[in-house]
Amino acid sequence: MTDPDPLDGSGTAVAPGTGPGTVHDVVVIGAGPSGSACAYWLAEAGWDVLLLEKKRFPREKTCGDGLTPRSVRQLTDMGLASTLEGHHRFDGLRSLAFGRTLELAWPEHPGFPRHGYVVTRHDLDQLVSERAEKAGALLWEESEATAPVVEAGRVVGATVKRKDPGGGPAATVEVRARAVVVSDGSNSRIGRALGAGRDKNLPQGMAIRAYYTSPRHDEPWIESHLDVRDREGNVLPGYGWIFPVGDGRVNVGVGLLSTFRHWKDVNTSQLMDAFVEWAPESWDISPASACGPATGGRLPMSLSVGPRHGPGWLLTGDAAGAINPFNGEGIAYAYETGRMAALTLSEALSEGSGPVPTAALARYEDRLQASYGLYYKVAAAFVAIIGRPRLMRLLVGTGMHSRSLMEWVLRIMSNTLRPDELGPAEAAYRAVAAIAALTP
Repeated sequence: MTDPDPLDGSGTAVAPGTGPGTVHDVVVIGAGPSGSACAYWLAEAGWDVLLLEKKRFPREKTCGDGLTPRSVRQLTDMGLASTLEGHHRFDGLRSLAFGRTLELAWPEHPGFPRHGYVVTRHDLDQLVSERAEKAGALLWEESEATAPVVEAGRVVGATVKRKDPGGGPAATVEVRARAVVVSDGSNSRIGRALGAGRDKNLPQGMAIRAYYTSPRHDEPWIESHLDVRDREGNVLPGYGWIFPVGDGRVNVGVGLLSTFRHWKDVNTSQLMDAFVEWAPESWDISPASACGPATGGRLPMSLSVGPRHGPGWLLTGDAAGAINPFNGEGIAYAYETGRMAALTLSEALSEGSGPVPTAALARYEDRLQASYGLYYKVAAAFVAIIGRPRLMRLLVGTGMHSRSLMEWVLRIMSNTLRPDELGPAEAAYRAVAAIAALTP
């Protein structure tokens, strides 16, 4: 259903069913993980969905590429389990810090598998967007939403700059819908236009990654370094990773948290160079084995961007700042928030034939808070603590001496606590908040 567009009388490219006067049930802006998942679930429920993507698939995206059990669960629910099996599988996390190494298998959980996959975003985003198409969504590639269309204080569509698939000049068109989902990433242009902004009291990450060839490209563990250091050997509040891709390459990167007082002074490219130089020799990563330049970006965390809904619109995924502060994971939460948005919209669309009721969209925020509210409070307090290098060294150094403690930490950081373990979350929040308040 992608792009075989006829021309309307003005010479503007128009896809079937999207001519003048067409009002879709939902327009989804951004065909990354969150937007494509949202489009899939809406189309699967029978709604008319237009999905917009400013690039053409396949396309690169800066990411660690690791799919945790939470992500695997969402992709399996979308019918992609057999497709995932063709990619590199891993069984857990290898943590390294202060001279110690622990290999931690994914925990048992009634709702999640005990394995993950490494799939490049180059491949993954195309797979999920195609899945949305197969469910019935209409995908427009090379179509960039440049502004929301607002009438009487309500979002009713978007202005889209669209490349002519026939090779002619790009055209600006207007698409309309009963509701709009904004899933255009951490630098959300449309979200900002609607007044959404980041709460600077909540954490943000800064990460950079590159691909390298490596003889260890297919081993069954992803590797996390919890004592990442600068060129002078100073331990910084962040982490380094080496994720086997399984195709001869590994994904290597470093991340830093905004809770570190001097985080803006850190040159991430230099930090990346230091990590590559310092990484275990057995990986055989070096400037000579690099597959291309490193790329980076900022990671808004803890639902730090808001408001996340308004008259006629919802924010999802990175555009909503939904990244997990404990581990920098964004893909699972993109899929999950896209699914929550789809469920909310499906309910709202069923209430009538006109624009969705604004009050019905508030259920989306209720779902976000029920799923992540307390967890992200704990995470924000925790990263405030480890933003202090002395405390970070103490906590990580102590934890690495106890396998049972680190197994518990893995369950918390990956958000895979079992239902019978959720009770301690409140106590953990109180404890972490107390430490944060009492420590100079």
